[in-house]
Amino acid sequence: MTLNELKIGQSCKITKVNGEGALRKRLLDMGLTPKTKVTLHKTAPMGDPIELLLRGYNLTIRKEEAARIEAEVIE
Repeated sequence: MTLNELKIGQSCKITKVNGEGALRKRLLDMGLTPKTKVTLHKTAPMGDPIELLLRGYNLTIRKEEAARIEAEVIE
């Protein structure tokens, strides 16, 4: 699954960050690295962007960017 498929309150662990060049580097620099636990905190009224909780802070990214990040759900 990818981060854009999470439901509010659902947690997952990042397994892979896809993408190329500057976009991939920016995602990694924001803390979206493999083995990081991420929780979907909330979404905008129209569904885009989404707000994630990771490493003790909130991060807002577009669904298009979230679709590049593969993860496995934590039960």
